[in-house]
Amino acid sequence: MNGMRRLLVMACCLPLLAAAAPIVPIELRTAAQEGTDPKFIHAGKDRIVGLCVDILRAVEQTDPGLRFVGDQRWKPLIRAYSELESGIEDVQCAVQHTPEREARFRFIGPALYTIAYHFLVRRNDNLVINNWDDVRKLAPNNVVLVNRGFAAGDILKELGGFEVDASSTSPELNLQKLIAGRGRLYFHRGPGLPKLLERTGTADKVKILPQAMYSAKLYFAASKHLDHKIADRVASALYVLERKGELERLMRKWD
Repeated sequence: MNGMRRLLVMACCLPLLAAAAPIVPIELRTAAQEGTDPKFIHAGKDRIVGLCVDILRAVEQTDPGLRFVGDQRWKPLIRAYSELESGIEDVQCAVQHTPEREARFRFIGPALYTIAYHFLVRRNDNLVINNWDDVRKLAPNNVVLVNRGFAAGDILKELGGFEVDASSTSPELNLQKLIAGRGRLYFHRGPGLPKLLERTGTADKVKILPQAMYSAKLYFAASKHLDHKIADRVASALYVLERKGELERLMRKWD
């Protein structure tokens, strides 16, 4: 009887023990995308900060049962997207929605923020651009620099009429090519363009043309291999952050 009584007491206590047990978060694999500041910014040895890092931490605070791992490890954008497609990674922050990417990833939650594309030119270039035809008329001196693997290249390809150089993988390299005259324009997106020039020490050599040439919304992207219930939890947390105005606040912080 004593043995049976102990079993009954233990059975009664199990729900209490389970309730008291700490939550083991679900780990979601991601990576810091190279050359995408202000989403991810190098901040010293073994430290990465930026808009997306802040968004990931905000999701974790909203749903403590989720934890992102890998945001302190750099990967080239092309590799990050390839691993997201294959399921090596689970999520990526702030991905521009394109038909090609729609076929590869699952886009979840609200738009995180809107980006605006501008042309950057050498500071001594008196170029005035109001529309896309102004760029086409510059031919043959209308080489446009873009980052390899970024949506900017797809945008220009769709519009047509430009010579595009997508051989460089980072803003730093393209800014140096622009300064060296290896391109007339550099097509890149904000937010954070003035801060990019400050960080790279090119603000005295490069200027941002005022005309916004293209805009797009960025979203959270999930691997199609990720369990839908987990993806829905991430989306729910993002909608909470949107309703609270936290996504907008974070975007303004890094603009």
